[in-house]
Amino acid sequence: MSFPSICVFDSAEVAVRELAGEISELIRSRAAQGRMAVLGLATGNTPLPLYQELVRLHRHHGLSFANVVSFNLDEYMGLAREHPQSYWAFMHRHLFDHIDMPESHIHLPSGILPEADIAAHCAEYEARIRDAGGLDFQVLGIGGTGHIGFNEPGSPKDSRTRRVLLDELTRRDASTAFGGIDQVPTQAITMGCGTILEARRIVLLAWGPRKAAIVHTALRGPLTEQVSASFLQEHPNTSFFLDRDAASSLECLPSATPCRSVTTPPRRACVPG
Repeated sequence: MSFPSICVFDSAEVAVRELAGEISELIRSRAAQGRMAVLGLATGNTPLPLYQELVRLHRHHGLSFANVVSFNLDEYMGLAREHPQSYWAFMHRHLFDHIDMPESHIHLPSGILPEADIAAHCAEYEARIRDAGGLDFQVLGIGGTGHIGFNEPGSPKDSRTRRVLLDELTRRDASTAFGGIDQVPTQAITMGCGTILEARRIVLLAWGPRKAAIVHTALRGPLTEQVSASFLQEHPNTSFFLDRDAASSLECLPSATPCRSVTTPPRRACVPG
């Protein structure tokens, strides 16, 4: 089995500088080759510092996104693009409106579809990812249920883009932003676990003590459909970027490679999980 590397940073800000640097190198190297860089992107509070850093690199260090194609993980069902809590609005508010990425290169699932069109839309989303050459780099967060994307408990490892029912814990976690759980959608469209696991490089981000227990379960627990993030244990090129609080439950076993933390300098030190 291949284990993710675990990278523990002093803060989310230090972590995202490292991650943004890696993404920047990918974008620039592909541009030099006349090729596109295909990014899988996440929403929520966790990746916000990353998007702020990418915007900074664009504005102050000349990082162009003209050769970038993006595919977002998921979208709520029933929310129009203009809804402030839609992921389309989130991504434009925090990233796309501030960089030079062509609108035609931006892909998110649609949350407004007739029932009869959902299956075809999901199949088309998968086809677009394939036509782009597959995901070069997938950014993930991790939900309270251990989900990646909206792959809630029970999601098969080989699942593909599809409609899902949202777990009550997931809806409770979103309730503040929506002004109450009654306002949170009950369904979403998400990339499947199988889609995510085909990315050539994956980095999962987690900050704060509330994420410590589920990060431990994802990394140290069994591979299980009940915690879709556990499937990352078998991915050959995955890293968990954690701050110290999120990593606080990852005990070091005497027989394992010693855990090391990241300070500045050096920027990071990653060890096998």
